[in-house]
Amino acid sequence: MTEQDQSAFSSEAEPQANETAGMNLPSSEAIPTQSFSPQEISPGDERTWGMLAHLSVLVNLVTGFGGPIAALIIYLVYRNRSRFIAYHALQSLIFQLIGWYGGGTLIGIMWAMVGVLSALIIGVVLIPFALVFTLICGLLPLGTLIYGCYGAYQVSQGKDFRYWLVGDWVRGTLTGV
Repeated sequence: MTEQDQSAFSSEAEPQANETAGMNLPSSEAIPTQSFSPQEISPGDERTWGMLAHLSVLVNLVTGFGGPIAALIIYLVYRNRSRFIAYHALQSLIFQLIGWYGGGTLIGIMWAMVGVLSALIIGVVLIPFALVFTLICGLLPLGTLIYGCYGAYQVSQGKDFRYWLVGDWVRGTLTGV
């Protein structure tokens, strides 16, 4: 590029002071500097998101593990915007973890004990108890599913819903009591 081309190019890129003098550019005081604040959430939207947090238990039917992840995402998105949504999402998250993974963990522990104790004769005797225990703990996810749907219905109707044992603990955690 020649020197003449460079000077022409640079003069186009950098407007001279006299070129901008006639333009009406906003001053720095005219530009709003307010930070973004999220909009208020309507009570209807709060009920909807609270209901969806409880219904996230249905995702477990398809994925086996996605329900707690969905409830966690709802909690993280709304924890600073709505205490109502955060409360129901955290309740749902903890209840699903207990119901789905707690039941599976208990079944695994029971069968591990049967396996270890079967080296001794007592393990063989425990097999019928382990089968009954497996059936009972196998119903735990089904109970969690039904209870979660019931919670979703209650929240959609605008009623206060608390999971047994979990609800009070979560409320105390969120309020700092």
